[in-house]
Amino acid sequence: MIPTLVIFFREGLEASMIVAILLAYLSRTGQRRHYRDVFIGVGAAMVVVVVGGALAYALVRHYDGSSVQSYFETGTYLVAAGALTYMTFWMREHARTMARDLEERSALALSIGRRRGLRLLSAQAVGREGLETMVFTLAIVFASSRAGATPIGGAYLLLGGALGLALSLMVALAMYRLGAKINLRRFFQVLGVALMIFAAGLLADATENLQRLGWLPFGRSVLWNTRAFVAESSNTGDVLHSLVGYADRPTLLQVLVWVIYVAIATTAFTRRSATKSRGTRFAAIRTRRAEEKLATGCDATNRRDSSGVPLTYRAERGETTT
Repeated sequence: MIPTLVIFFREGLEASMIVAILLAYLSRTGQRRHYRDVFIGVGAAMVVVVVGGALAYALVRHYDGSSVQSYFETGTYLVAAGALTYMTFWMREHARTMARDLEERSALALSIGRRRGLRLLSAQAVGREGLETMVFTLAIVFASSRAGATPIGGAYLLLGGALGLALSLMVALAMYRLGAKINLRRFFQVLGVALMIFAAGLLADATENLQRLGWLPFGRSVLWNTRAFVAESSNTGDVLHSLVGYADRPTLLQVLVWVIYVAIATTAFTRRSATKSRGTRFAAIRTRRAEEKLATGCDATNRRDSSGVPLTYRAERGETTT
């Protein structure tokens, strides 16, 4: 439940942000008549995502228990982990400029009189988030089904997704009411670390599958066995497995992949964020000091001598100062 809640909240929020920015821009420029084009693009993207996800899931289940299923699930884990990592770093770099970029692209589409361009813009932006959500959801469903294939578990996954989507829509509505001026940089920083821990769990699942298929024949010794305390197939074990990649009998390679990925990814993410924050803070300090110099007459055009006479006045009269 929690993994799908976080994923749907994060991806739904980004997609909703895109729609909110587009609608706010159209409202601000007096072009509300194009709301319909935005919603057409969003609807088309959602249809493609839902149909594609359903077909992919049905195709995998058709090969249930075969090596084809293992190959597909492994590929899904790897793609999902890579996409989670990429989008986390991408959003940190582009969160500030997302609104401006979307507004510029919207203005370009409208300036040449192509409503179809606005539809494609919204479909492309929302469809990208929808495809990411589909891949992440399939990965979570595969991991959850393998750990504890119960109807209750499946219902909780759906409930988590519904709650996450509802929360994202509520935040998007608030953004629209405020003109898309909510700053979510801190939110994406905190959530980014959580998503990379999810990605580490998916990489560990992919490693386990590759070892079972014989593609990684090394590091197969089991480090511990906690099945008697928290079985991976239990409800608690299923939740832990989905959240952090918990395994009751992990191999050495699984643990190494999880630890190395978390250490490198989270360190790079947090360190770069801190460096960027320091750079922004120093730039703000320099700007404030420059403004203070201007306000107190310390710039070149407002300097005064010891008696308070402007230097520019003395220069105009041909006078010199010491």
